[in-house]
Amino acid sequence: MTDPTRPTPPPSGPETRVLGGRYEIGDLVGRGGMADVHVGHDLRLGRTVAIKILRTDLARDSSFLARFRREAQAAAGLNHPSIVGVFDSGEETVHEAGGGAAVHVPYIVMEFVEGRTLRELINEHRVLDPDEAARITAAVLAAMEYAHDRGLVHRDIKPANVMVTEAGAVKVMDFGIARALADTAATMTQTQAVMGTARYLSPEQAQGLDVDGRSDLYSVGCLLYELLAGRTPFQGDPVSLVYQHLGEAPKAPSTHERSLPQALDAITLHALEKDRDERYQTAGEFRADLNRARADEPISSGAQASYARALGIAGAGAAAAARARRGDPGSGDEDTQVVRPAEGDDTRRWGAGAAGAAAGAGMASASASGGGAAGGPPRDGGDATDPGRWDRASSAYASDDDRYERTDEMPVRERRHRGAALLLGILALLAVAGMSWVLWQVVGPGSEEEPVLVTVVDTVGMTEPEARTTLTGLGFTVDSEERNSDAPVDEVIEQDPPSGQLEEGSEVLIVVSAGPEAIEVPDLLDMEEQAARDLLEREGFTNVRAEAEEVHDPDVEEGHVVSTEPEPGDEVEPDREIVLTVASGQVEVPDVVGLSSDEAAVALNRQNLAYTFENRRTAEADPGTVLEQSVDEGELVDQGEEIVLVVAAEPVLVETQTVERTVTSEPTPEPEPEPTDGPTDEPDPNTPAPTDTEPTTDPPTDEPGPPVEPTDPPDGAGPPFVPPGQRD
Repeated sequence: MTDPTRPTPPPSGPETRVLGGRYEIGDLVGRGGMADVHVGHDLRLGRTVAIKILRTDLARDSSFLARFRREAQAAAGLNHPSIVGVFDSGEETVHEAGGGAAVHVPYIVMEFVEGRTLRELINEHRVLDPDEAARITAAVLAAMEYAHDRGLVHRDIKPANVMVTEAGAVKVMDFGIARALADTAATMTQTQAVMGTARYLSPEQAQGLDVDGRSDLYSVGCLLYELLAGRTPFQGDPVSLVYQHLGEAPKAPSTHERSLPQALDAITLHALEKDRDERYQTAGEFRADLNRARADEPISSGAQASYARALGIAGAGAAAAARARRGDPGSGDEDTQVVRPAEGDDTRRWGAGAAGAAAGAGMASASASGGGAAGGPPRDGGDATDPGRWDRASSAYASDDDRYERTDEMPVRERRHRGAALLLGILALLAVAGMSWVLWQVVGPGSEEEPVLVTVVDTVGMTEPEARTTLTGLGFTVDSEERNSDAPVDEVIEQDPPSGQLEEGSEVLIVVSAGPEAIEVPDLLDMEEQAARDLLEREGFTNVRAEAEEVHDPDVEEGHVVSTEPEPGDEVEPDREIVLTVASGQVEVPDVVGLSSDEAAVALNRQNLAYTFENRRTAEADPGTVLEQSVDEGELVDQGEEIVLVVAAEPVLVETQTVERTVTSEPTPEPEPEPTDGPTDEPDPNTPAPTDTEPTTDPPTDEPGPPVEPTDPPDGAGPPFVPPGQRD
């Protein structure tokens, strides 16, 4: 039954090989001149590892095997984030095919790093961003500082030995093995020992001298140079590379990639000093300068001195060449020194490197002078016993002085050929013609002086007027262009070319900062003030006024943003001042007296105020009209404050009683009528008149009406009305 507490091993292939009963070997992931690297699986811990196995043919050397064991143990003691961790080491007995001899093959179990080597990154991108190149190099130097403190020298720093993970972490590989290889009796002719890394060799390694941590720093300088410029400081075949490391000064990386900061030029040149006492002494110093350059801080005085020295050498050589072309006095032999060995000197006193260099110089001199002195008898037939003279018996010079060009005597060869006179005549004519041409160029019509070379001054960090004044004062014409950056407005952030020498009158381009790129102001309306400030900070605005302005806005809650200056949607620089206007939470009370109750309610609602009505009956105003308000017009109150409004109501009506009036007519005595002879139509006066009763009462109503006034009866209806109490 399977134990659930133990890791499940990966499926094994038909021919799975296990080292030490623990490490299962997988696919081949890398192959070098000395070892093969496989992906492996730790069956005990259930993790993926990398297994480096030494080649079988190298494992036969017992001395190398002992060194490998010693170095593997030392590398296993390194525990640093920027160094590939070594977990274990051991040996596996392998039987050779055919003879069947047993060979002990050492192996090292290491951390498996998922990423790419710097060599792959350089092949893909050619150059890296200067800041990224400085960051990676600083991480490599951190690993070097840790190893040097523990007495280990890598000796083989190169892009193929530096890994960069997907997350950007830097891992240095191959500690120990490189040192073991350097300890063998390898020479410059053994290709796999030195040839593969000749571009990164320090001068002391090339000379076969003892190396220390400063040798690694030179190799790191070559690595930084390649990351910045896309090429190593020296190019050529391995042998010529060694000579260049020994005697040729490197050019600044900016000569190949012009957009590099001057500080990185200085740091790289200081790391590549030939004399190890002149370059960085510790990895910590090197890394500190890189961190200062990344932070735009001044670098060390040693790096600045190396940069100034490199510019001074270049400037002196160019100035001398310019003087020579113009024919100025002192531009000829004073710059040329001829080495004259003393009589009897033996080149065997010189080291092998010096002898090789002298031989190369002799070949160049013979080629330049057309041979002559290197392969024949003396031209003056001098004494053969004199050192350096022709020995007729041996047909050779008696000493080794013939390795050098002799300038103390130029004997004339005896005339032995009929065409010698003709040849001399032709040479004389050519010499006269050459001199005439030179004179014509100097004093003849249309003669022009060669252009003067002037050293370009770095103006990065100056203001545009200062840069123009400086460059025009040196004789250059200046063109400028603007570019958004975090630098202050009108400050020079780039120059093309950044350094070196140009002909007087040449154009120099300066790039001037136009300030940071404009950012759109976000919409902050009705957002709480602190939340609005946080949003502006996230958007990149760096100048938000500390104190917000307040306004009385009934539509926005207290402490929330009413408006911004600049307005939302405007594109402004990140350092432009942003002013926030927030609501105070108070409003002004409007004047609603004289308005109808509906109009007053609308006005108060518009100001975010509450209200209540109180009625007052009056005949002085129309019903529903606001007579008074509890808070005077214009006063500031909190939003939602209640305002009491007094509203006019209809007046009280008085109810009146119904009055019924009855009118009675009394007879009036009439005089006696005179008798008549016959009947008449006149009524009998003794007959009482009829009584008229008029109801004067109106039907009752719910609403009181105006009082009913008594009216007089119509004419002839009877006597005037007499109240009952006054009748006789």
